[in-house]
Amino acid sequence: MRIGVPKESGAGEKRVALVPEIVSKFIKRGLEIVFEAGAGEAASYADKEYESAGAKAGPPFEADLVVKIQKPTLEEVAKLRADGTLVSFLYPLVNVDLVKAIAARGANAIAVDMIPRTTLAQSMDALSSQANLAGYKAVIVAAERLPKFFPMLMTAAGTITPARVLVMGAGVAGLQAIGTAKRLGAVVEATDVRPETKEQVESLGGRFLEVKGVEVKAGAGGYAAEQGEEYKRKQAELISAAIAKADVVITTALIPGKRAPRLVTAEQVRSMRAGSVIVDLAAEQGGNVEGTEAGREVVKNGVTIVGHPNLPGTMAVHSSMLYSRNMEKLLTHLMGKDNAMKWDMSEEIARGCVVVRQGQVVHPKVKEVAGAA
Repeated sequence: MRIGVPKESGAGEKRVALVPEIVSKFIKRGLEIVFEAGAGEAASYADKEYESAGAKAGPPFEADLVVKIQKPTLEEVAKLRADGTLVSFLYPLVNVDLVKAIAARGANAIAVDMIPRTTLAQSMDALSSQANLAGYKAVIVAAERLPKFFPMLMTAAGTITPARVLVMGAGVAGLQAIGTAKRLGAVVEATDVRPETKEQVESLGGRFLEVKGVEVKAGAGGYAAEQGEEYKRKQAELISAAIAKADVVITTALIPGKRAPRLVTAEQVRSMRAGSVIVDLAAEQGGNVEGTEAGREVVKNGVTIVGHPNLPGTMAVHSSMLYSRNMEKLLTHLMGKDNAMKWDMSEEIARGCVVVRQGQVVHPKVKEVAGAA
């Protein structure tokens, strides 16, 4: 089997799907790797490193299997072999036209964002590996823009109180943000619709803001569920005071296949002190914050709102490395000893992430959405 590694086409995208370290491992397995010239340059991986690992420069979309990070463009879909396989972030529940285009091409598609969040799949979970980076970088971005110190300082000129950071959502990104902000010396509070995250938040030194007296809907697959109106009202009351006191707010809430939930209103933004910073990690999915603009940094009533759509991409060396390791584990799992794809749809990981097979939409949820579109 031949694996193709194209240069990412997304605006400002610096990551690459496979780094030389993993290319070398695939080559030793007997696989062929063809990479597009310059594919890894923005992530500091030179062509000569790929060649030293055993890969060859060439047209990646002519390979049996194409590994990307960003979802493909329609032009890239048209380059796929009719029997080829695409592996990338796809978000098929919201990119229905793209799924249909891949099916019409007669190709196969594996959506890495649909990998089930189970113990078995942890090493393949690209969403988590990239979210970890996003949570870390969100704090660094906020600290750079905040006109204050994060830690408490005792100086000859007097004591400087620590910055207050509120993290909304205690998933992978949120927990990393909590830990990073705490290490920088901030006072950290956090909120999440899943009460079971309280222990994790507190283990990192954060204070958990808990909504009480309202039934909480349980999510599935490691994600939060969308909550009812009463919960949202009480949550808003609870966190309004926390937002007003916060120097930094980092929002991380996402719901698969839906617009990101609105967590912070314009009124709550106005309650913050001038100079405060909000980093909205859900900007690309519509934003958790009223006033967020995807891909832009805006100032509302003196509050800076950062809507960067791809913070992992700003740390391209390590984000590429981690994604690449995820792909090694995923493809090794999905391949047989002969390096051919097994396509065993009775197995939970394949069943979760294989979206299109031989030109047919096979994932039940995606099939339902595609049929209704």
